[in-house]
Amino acid sequence: MNGNSTKSTLQGPSIQIDPLFPYYLNRTAESIADEIKNAGYLIVHYFVVNEYNVASDLIDAFHKRGISVWAMVIGNGTFDTRHLPIHWQDWRMGMLKDPKDGFERLSLFAPDYIGWKKAALSQLVQENPFDGIEIAEPYFPEWDGIRRGIYGDVGHFASEAFHDECGMEIPDFTNEQASNYYLNTLEIYRQWISLRVRAVNEFVDEMINGVDGVRSVRPDILVATWSLSVNAPNALEKVKEWQGVDAVSMIGLVKPDIHFLQTHWPDWVQRLLTPDYVKGYEVFTAQIRAAYPNLPLGIQTDIGSLSGMVRSRGWLNQFQNTVFDLGYDTWSAYEYHLGGYMSAEPPIPLYAIRTGEEELLISFNKRIDPKSNVTIIIHPWSNEATTEVEIVTDMRLEFDGNRVWARKNHLPTVSFDVEVRGMKDTPSLWYFKGNKANEVPQGMRIRVQYSLHRSL
Repeated sequence: MNGNSTKSTLQGPSIQIDPLFPYYLNRTAESIADEIKNAGYLIVHYFVVNEYNVASDLIDAFHKRGISVWAMVIGNGTFDTRHLPIHWQDWRMGMLKDPKDGFERLSLFAPDYIGWKKAALSQLVQENPFDGIEIAEPYFPEWDGIRRGIYGDVGHFASEAFHDECGMEIPDFTNEQASNYYLNTLEIYRQWISLRVRAVNEFVDEMINGVDGVRSVRPDILVATWSLSVNAPNALEKVKEWQGVDAVSMIGLVKPDIHFLQTHWPDWVQRLLTPDYVKGYEVFTAQIRAAYPNLPLGIQTDIGSLSGMVRSRGWLNQFQNTVFDLGYDTWSAYEYHLGGYMSAEPPIPLYAIRTGEEELLISFNKRIDPKSNVTIIIHPWSNEATTEVEIVTDMRLEFDGNRVWARKNHLPTVSFDVEVRGMKDTPSLWYFKGNKANEVPQGMRIRVQYSLHRSL
């Protein structure tokens, strides 16, 4: 771990990042960590797509800047199957219909999947210095799934589990004339709901607290549990019925250090979602706080997964104010570079450091384009008066994500400000295409600081 206190890993604004997005590729880990630190975050949730392919140098770079790092893994499936055993298809979750959305849903009732996942997570936290781990989306699909057909698990593993426990076949969800149609056999349906809640909770508990699980191999690591929240009539009952989500019983079994309420998609997809929408989640929060009044709580939102609902910085600031006013300890958002500020705001130089007699490091708020037509202007200064400016045409530039190394023979011996003209950002690397590049505002100057170290 990075030595940060438990409090600093659980409190304050945090952000999710997925280093597999093009925005994070072909740049150093140090530049990614630098950009996140510039944005004001001291907690990162690292989205782990493949438990065996993690950028440990990125974790180290975050730690060097005092940023805590959580391993955020998906429980109910995977976006990438290349690291799974050859027989992984046997673990597939049975669905009423295949949504064909690129996500492979895996059965929480499949013993081999449970064993493989636990071993993978234990290896993950042993080989990488994560400060915390969280199993997001450990639940069943899907909101209003029976009506929409995106409902599971109704495969053979689930059927066997229900038969072993209740001695009967699982309810029928499609044929209203069937004798065991779920709405015709409500007592059996209630047993089915209870089984699914236990399956979700026991899956998370086995990953974290099971023999050779995460806590046995990393007793120092922090643990977060996740559940769903949504503004809808009878929302508490619906997420339990449709998706096996019951936060209070999950917390009681797993005993996490913090619990997150994840914004469900019926809310985050809304284009005009108000930034105080989480006030509607108090029905979920009150239940948890009544049972576990001292447990830290966090809220997760989405800031740009669909082109029609990208959130601005103003929206995010109001969201943060609401979250903290309601007494939550932290918040997070998916995903850092998806926010509206990425396309709406220009690249801004935030600091400049002289790292040698002939070298400057200039750090921006966002990734910058190496093809920019850049002019650098040096403004020497003294206590008496500002001396003549120098427009530099022979600087050698080396780009690294949000940073540029600028080298020139005979930099001023006196202190100076630096102005960068013509620097542009990188719309080709943003998730949604078609936006125009922004350019650094003309006339913006920053004071050059001094450092003895180049590898910042």
